[in-house]
Amino acid sequence: MKPAPFDYHAPRTLDEAAGLLATLENAKVLAGGQSLVPMMNFRYVIVDHLVDLAQVEGLRGITIADGVLRIGAMTCQRDLEFSPEIETHCPLMRVALGHIGHRQTRNRGTIGGSLVHADPAAELPAVCVAYDATVEIASARGKRDVPIAEFSVGFMATAVEPDEIATAIKLPLWPAGHGYGFHEFARRRGDFAIAGAAVLVDAPNGVVKRAAITLCGIATTPVRLSEAETALAGKKLDVANIKAAAATARALEPISDIHAGADYRRHLAEVLARRALTDAACRAGATL
Repeated sequence: MKPAPFDYHAPRTLDEAAGLLATLENAKVLAGGQSLVPMMNFRYVIVDHLVDLAQVEGLRGITIADGVLRIGAMTCQRDLEFSPEIETHCPLMRVALGHIGHRQTRNRGTIGGSLVHADPAAELPAVCVAYDATVEIASARGKRDVPIAEFSVGFMATAVEPDEIATAIKLPLWPAGHGYGFHEFARRRGDFAIAGAAVLVDAPNGVVKRAAITLCGIATTPVRLSEAETALAGKKLDVANIKAAAATARALEPISDIHAGADYRRHLAEVLARRALTDAACRAGATL
């Protein structure tokens, strides 16, 4: 199939793009297009106006200041995958990026597009939740910051209003030497994840000072395993404590669909959390 007829707009500035969204009826923002274009082709999404952000200045790039890594929303996933800043300061994202689609989709897909599309199985939203990120949003009405915990509001729904544009993602940096791990399960490499786990651990001298454990594919939005994080705090990073923390996933009530039932997803949540925690522990210098 082909998309329904629409008018195409290619603004060059953020103000121009915001102005278009403020005045046009039934307009949609085009970022990388790796999800939106197929949805339009199947006419799952029908728009009257498509506002392409590809030429908008200032929406790409990575900067670091005051302990925060800022990523422009139109930065391509492939650029993030090979960025020295991401490798050094945000290694969890680097690992997760390798699980996203294929090289061809990462060449076009953007971090902002992934977050706003808000697929429950998406890797980048889970990573950003683990980092307690903040999303910068702009419109003709002004600018605002939205904590990532408040960003996803339901199945493929976010706090971004129809006239707004996500412009950047800010991730507070974790201390040097922290551990990280990412695991997911999909039918085939590059397929959407049935479940995944993103983990960060700060454990100086082998004792957990802070941990972040986030799951994707389990619910309609990324799930933070707060109970597991609390259970690990102040404890030694060993096999027994990792296993106990991962076991808290048994209390989850996952979604059930044609790909997997709730019980299977619950099992995957525990297994993948344990594997990601184990990787994080090893990278933090723990001996298991």
